[in-house]
Amino acid sequence: MKALFIGGTGTISSGIVKQLAQNPEWEVILVNRGNRMERVPEGVRVIQADANNEAELAAKLEGMTFDCVCEFIGFRQEQVERDWRIFRGRTKQYMYISSASAYQKPPRNHVITESTPLCNPYWQYSRDKIACEDFLMRKYREEGFPVTVVRPSHTYDERFLPLDVTGDKGFWSVVKRMIEGKPVIMHGDGTSLWTVTHNSDFAKGFIGLMGNVHAIGETFQITSDESVTWNQIYQTIADCLEVPFRPYYVASSFLHDAGRYDFNGGLVGDKANSVVFDCSKIKKVVPGFCCTVRMDQGIRRSLENILAHPELQREDPEFDQWCDRVIAALEKAKAEILQG
Repeated sequence: MKALFIGGTGTISSGIVKQLAQNPEWEVILVNRGNRMERVPEGVRVIQADANNEAELAAKLEGMTFDCVCEFIGFRQEQVERDWRIFRGRTKQYMYISSASAYQKPPRNHVITESTPLCNPYWQYSRDKIACEDFLMRKYREEGFPVTVVRPSHTYDERFLPLDVTGDKGFWSVVKRMIEGKPVIMHGDGTSLWTVTHNSDFAKGFIGLMGNVHAIGETFQITSDESVTWNQIYQTIADCLEVPFRPYYVASSFLHDAGRYDFNGGLVGDKANSVVFDCSKIKKVVPGFCCTVRMDQGIRRSLENILAHPELQREDPEFDQWCDRVIAALEKAKAEILQG
């Protein structure tokens, strides 16, 4: 069987490609710009092209048909419309990576299933994913376009850590603050429930849907069954670093209103909400699917790799200074109130 991955070297897709490359039943082809060739396993063919250039993509794939086309970098409706034009009649299955952030925010029920309404007024990214899903499902209903929608939540690998409040350059400044004994900003009081999924676990569920007749025209969420608090996530990181856990709790709305960073989407419209994912649907369609990497195991594995590779440690002095300013301002306000 032949699978085409549009993307294939990102956090989620690289885990799938790595596992699929070891499966003799699948021929794996990637379409990307070739900027991350070190992430491409041996035996995987790469077609270098700009997927957003429809003429170039169509020309590079002319005459080719596939058992499965997997779209990992389709963020806007015009991108999936392009895929529909290119792949209709040329693939037995089109798998679209959407996002669990598309689910209703704030949630009316903390238990999330595939039937939970899609509505996120806080984040344009999520609304664009909803629009992509709507287009693809309409094409399935109208003409049988063989779509399968997959909604991941917070998925990570050995190259980064899943955190809630970070700057433009990601997680490392938070880790650095921990190492230096500084307090780290966390939303709320750290007790909201969250789910993090290692990409190797996600890959098992995704591969089980590939070429699966029961997946056509359906939507699946693929996450771990493990629900943890943000306090537990950060405490695990501190324990791995062998440093004290020094949280500084701040309301999510204040963090957004404090300027500099846009926390309205990724935090207020996503990570600040307690959610528990019910993955019984994929377990029925992919018998034996089970996530086996616990949060503490995955974070320790990631942190060990990050500490061993300085190129993954991206400094962000502006975020560090912003954290200090926010903490100082709130401490000043508390002191003024106490002084009465």
